[in-house]
Amino acid sequence: MPLPRTPRRRLVGGALSLALLTALGIAVVAPSGSSSAPGGERPPVSGIGPLPWPQDGQSAVDLEGTGSLGERGGRRPVPIASLTKVMTAYVVLKEHPLRPGEQGPLIEVDRQAAHEVGVGGESTVPVRAGERHSQRRLLELLLVPSGNNVARLLARWDSGSQEAFVAKMRRAAGRLGMEDTVYTGASGIEPTTVSTAADQVRLTRAAMEDPVFRAIVATRRITVPGLGTITNTNPLLDTPGVLGVKTGSSTPAGGNLLWACEVRVGGTPRLLVGAVLHQRAGTTPAEGLRAAVDAGRGLLTAVRDRLASAGTEGPGR
Repeated sequence: MPLPRTPRRRLVGGALSLALLTALGIAVVAPSGSSSAPGGERPPVSGIGPLPWPQDGQSAVDLEGTGSLGERGGRRPVPIASLTKVMTAYVVLKEHPLRPGEQGPLIEVDRQAAHEVGVGGESTVPVRAGERHSQRRLLELLLVPSGNNVARLLARWDSGSQEAFVAKMRRAAGRLGMEDTVYTGASGIEPTTVSTAADQVRLTRAAMEDPVFRAIVATRRITVPGLGTITNTNPLLDTPGVLGVKTGSSTPAGGNLLWACEVRVGGTPRLLVGAVLHQRAGTTPAEGLRAAVDAGRGLLTAVRDRLASAGTEGPGR
């Protein structure tokens, strides 16, 4: 029986901190409800000027302490591929918290996770039945090389079945106010797992509050005994100030990217978070991901630099 879908209610654009924006000299444009700019763009601040929104798919940007800096492309739920793993990691860490530097319990690789290696063209990590990896290591294998089989292994470890874990994912989405999101698996391989740029920004803000999650998504490469060195799938980590977060791509989902960057506002570090979804959907995963990375880098750089010129200090180093 399919799990009940979270009721959908249309969200109003992110609230802005008037005092902060006034201090930066950024004018506030009142939300107009039905009078969005062409392409579904919502530009709630004018002082940073027009942003280079991707013409494809949908995107959103949020500044900690301020709120939404704009959206484009509307809020029609679309497949998100491996961005799903952000929620998988979020739920696992809520259920089994880790302190920074803590490895957590050892988890045995089951036959199913081992059997799924290399099957169906999925993004998987070579593991063998009976191996034991720490919770921290499995979270790294989930988020750095984006192992689908590891996502499902963690779901079974936590809840006994992927289906029971998905119910937890849906409940977590409901608590976070992700009203246009439906999870149907732990890995994102299912095109029926759908979300919006605004919802994914909301999740990313919450996930980045966990120091273990934050450290893992900022890791450029890990070294695993028996597997060697594994490089993060997120090439945006080479961009100054970027702290992660996650890539995702498939033919139905196109290219998808969540990013987080540190900027300074009045000398205080703030988290700038963005989402770019559904780039070049229907093409190859590689083509979609290239488009998402290019669009995400352009959007991030523009927002960061314009915030700096509006009175903030440069990107965090």
